[in-house]
Amino acid sequence: MDSRRGTVFGTEDGRVAIRFVRLVPHPPEKVWRAITDPEQLAVWFPAVVELDRPAGSELFFGVTDEQRRRYGMADDPDAAPSGRMLRNEPPSVLEYEWAGEILTWEITGTAEGSRLVFTNVLSDPDAAGPAAAGWEAGLEVVEAQLDGKAITWSPLDRAEELVALYAG
Repeated sequence: MDSRRGTVFGTEDGRVAIRFVRLVPHPPEKVWRAITDPEQLAVWFPAVVELDRPAGSELFFGVTDEQRRRYGMADDPDAAPSGRMLRNEPPSVLEYEWAGEILTWEITGTAEGSRLVFTNVLSDPDAAGPAAAGWEAGLEVVEAQLDGKAITWSPLDRAEELVALYAG
C-alpha cells in the first residue's frame, strides 16, 4: 500500500481507526494553522466548525456550502452541539469528538519541518473506506495550502476518485 494511504486498524476497545502520517517541510505553528484556521478549513474540512476552543467546550459541526449544493444537506435546526473539544494544545495536539468519532491531530517538530499524524477513530467500521478516502483528499489540500499552491480541484471529487483504493 502507498505510504500516502491511510492505515486502517482495530483499536484496543474494538473500534476501527484510520491513521495518516505526513512529513511536511513546515514548522509546527504553520501546520497548526492549516488544521485550525477557519479560512483554511473551509477549503477542505467536511464541516464548518470553530476549533479555537478550550478543552471541554461543546462543538457545533455545521454543513458546508458545497454539501448543501451537492447533497441537499442542512444544518440541525436546533443547532445542537455534535461534539466536544478534548485536547487543544497548540501547536502540538488537537483532539475532539464529532458525532461519536474521535479525531486526533498530533504535530511534532522535526529537523526538516513537522511530522503530522492524524487519527480518526470511527463510530461505524463500515465507513472506514469512504472516510479514509475523504481524509486523504483533505490532507492533499492541507499539503497544497502549506506549500502555497493553488487549490484547483474539489476535495469531494478527489475523495470519490480515492474510494476504490480503500475498498475491500
